[in-house]
Amino acid sequence: MSALETLLPAPLDLRGYRAGTPQRGGALTMVPIWGPERPGIVPPRSGLKLERVVGYGQVELHNGAREGVAIVPLHIGYIQDAAQNHALCSAALMGAGQTRRFDDACCVQSGQGGYLEGRAQWFFVLPAELRARALELRGRRDYAKLWGDISRLNAACGLPSRGHLEQILSRKRATLTQFQSRLELLPGQLGALFFVGDRFAGLELAPDPAYFAEMWMALVCFAYGVAAWRAEPERAGAEPYDAGSLAELRAELARDRAARQAEVASWLPAPAGDVRMVEEERYLDLRLSTVTGGGLAGQVVTERGRPVYASLFASR
Repeated sequence: MSALETLLPAPLDLRGYRAGTPQRGGALTMVPIWGPERPGIVPPRSGLKLERVVGYGQVELHNGAREGVAIVPLHIGYIQDAAQNHALCSAALMGAGQTRRFDDACCVQSGQGGYLEGRAQWFFVLPAELRARALELRGRRDYAKLWGDISRLNAACGLPSRGHLEQILSRKRATLTQFQSRLELLPGQLGALFFVGDRFAGLELAPDPAYFAEMWMALVCFAYGVAAWRAEPERAGAEPYDAGSLAELRAELARDRAARQAEVASWLPAPAGDVRMVEEERYLDLRLSTVTGGGLAGQVVTERGRPVYASLFASR
């Protein structure tokens, strides 16, 4: 699949992946991806749980499955009332039944006390505007390390300039969740390309459709929906078709679809020769690596040269 070959570093085995028809919801365009499934990976909502926050910036997650490796999604974060919300700076691999502490997590609510607990919670993925910086800060133990970037994002959204990400994620949730209904998650879909306006925003790949379905809201509403909300165009009326019959209408629709696919393909970044992939950790045959360079950043999980999970985004 040429889109993945452009974005993922060689020599990954990308046979079997294919892209579908682009969907547009305001400023956000999503291209669905189908491909080879890798069963047995524990999904992030039904299998992976936040156990507790030990101290600010120290988050414990638990893989509750009796069998199966959990891939902790890149930049997953948790929100809970009356507690300091946290997000992780890196993806991770966790064995069945394992509890793991992440000491380089970041607080995303600067003026709130209290620790997250293993009770009612919902998760998000950091907005695209914060992801490159969060990835740079992985390994650094400083719970306040993202507050300045969050303050600047709030200001850009016309909100008070504070290190409180809930000003966007919680108070604008009704607006952001509209993208979940404006774009359709398709049967068997296990990935997507995202564009904001005419610019590439991110590539997300999951091990299987069940995993991707559990990530869908966090990605479309929060990871990419924030940038799309900020860039929402003025709505204009659609141009009417000149078709005089059903056959002519179908032909015009087919032409529009082909033109749209060609337009979206032109938005992909040019292949870059300086993309680097550095291994961070491994579990059995799974390898978690960080990708940087060529205007891209993110992380990829591979198994014997084939991608199992990927979360890549524009870094500039």
